[in-house]
Amino acid sequence: MGQSHTCRRIACLQPSATVILDAIGELDRVVACTRYCVDVVAEVANGSRMILADSWTADAGQILAAKPDLVIAAVPYQEKAIAEILKAGVRFLGLAPRTLADIYTDIATIAGVVGAAEQGERVIEQMQRHIEDIRSQIAATTRPRVFCEEWGKPVIASQCWIAELVEAAGGEFVGLPGRQISIDAVRKANPDVIVTAWCGAGDRVPLEKIVSERHWAETSAARSDRVFCIRDEFLNTPAPTLLRGLDAIAWAVHPEIFPRTKGIRQITGVRA
Repeated sequence: MGQSHTCRRIACLQPSATVILDAIGELDRVVACTRYCVDVVAEVANGSRMILADSWTADAGQILAAKPDLVIAAVPYQEKAIAEILKAGVRFLGLAPRTLADIYTDIATIAGVVGAAEQGERVIEQMQRHIEDIRSQIAATTRPRVFCEEWGKPVIASQCWIAELVEAAGGEFVGLPGRQISIDAVRKANPDVIVTAWCGAGDRVPLEKIVSERHWAETSAARSDRVFCIRDEFLNTPAPTLLRGLDAIAWAVHPEIFPRTKGIRQITGVRA
């Protein structure tokens, strides 16, 4: 694809798209993004980039003021804003990944749009190699039962791609990915490991408080102090950032094999 036919000015309302553009060496094309993008790629806060509202609340006028030729957002997205963006002659790319395969497709799609298909393939191959390297180290080990949650009120299990990462790290995912689950159901499942990664919460999930309030103190995970918080952006950003989340999960699930990494916090005690 010739450079003259690629999108030069991109408004990213989805942090994963910003991470992908950074990974393929095309971050300079980002002219506007959200504060959540800044959380995962700090460099976008430098310079003259416009900081927009999040993917759900940003209005079309604010987005179009950045004069993008492509807007990348997450689905679901406001239909009215999409209509206004398209009416203005700006391309719109909506991402809605569920699995690792979907994420690889998103990387290839974004890389193709900016004329960097080869770089996109390299990023995909690097992710796949990293995941397979982790998987190869746990082939003969036992598989602890792992409950991962992306939201606390109500309790919602983490997405499909996280279930895949848990499996690659040698765990057995508890519950249905992306679905609400009751506190009692988790307690009855008695997971060996509990991982929290609440959307938008960074690493601030109050582990001791939720274990106490939910009466999870007698779960195998709590009794062995295997309750963790992994930084939100490491697990909830469907992009190469997930490799950092995978490394954290691997240590949480099999600390006898994998080293501790940054971005993970372990419970220190349960409140009475």
